[in-house]
Formats: sequence, structure tokens, C-alpha cells
Amino acid sequence: MGKLLYGMSGVEIGFDDRVLAHLQVVIGAKLRRGESFYFSWRDDPNVGDGRSTIWLSDSIPLYFKYSGGKMPALNREWVETLVASSNSGQGLQLSSEIRPGGEVAGS
Repeated sequence: MGKLLYGMSGVEIGFDDRVLAHLQVVIGAKLRRGESFYFSWRDDPNVGDGRSTIWLSDSIPLYFKYSGGKMPALNREWVETLVASSNSGQGLQLSSEIRPGGEVAGS
């Protein structure tokens, strides 16, 4: 399980390394263009099973910490889905991975 460390507050958000790699690509692209946005995800049942949202801006430090040593292969279709979400009024909404052919990962 990797972590996204948010800001100077010490907030650590746990994500699977594969999810974290896709988020890094999408978030990095938006912040490189100077675009600020919301990022929302469903919490793990271990921390309350609700939803969380953070504001992402190029002025807020982010640190992507992976638990594994190898970069996961990226799924272009999932990246495109996440990018489209990040450009919406609601901001980036973490969704389940869509595999080639439309299959949702984990189902």
C-alpha cells in the first residue's frame, strides 16, 4: 500500500501502488498546467467508509510514496477516464480501473 502525503499537515492517504501511479500521472499533468482542483475518493472501511476530498494546487506539497520498487504499467483508458473526471466541475473522482474491453477491475 502506497501513500499520498498531502501538504505540510502530515496527512497520509493510503492507496494501492497501481492506483497511486495513475493518480500521479493525472494530478501531475493538471498541476504542471497550473490548474487547481478537488480530488475525491471513497474511504476504506477501516477509516470510516465515507468519502474524502482535498483541494490540490501547485502551492501545496505532495509526496507519492510507493511500497513496491517497480512502477506499475499504466492503463491508458483508465488515465483518460480520470483526466476527464478531473476536468469536471466536481474535480477528480477516483473510480475503479476500467480494463481494455470495458471490464471493471475487481469484478
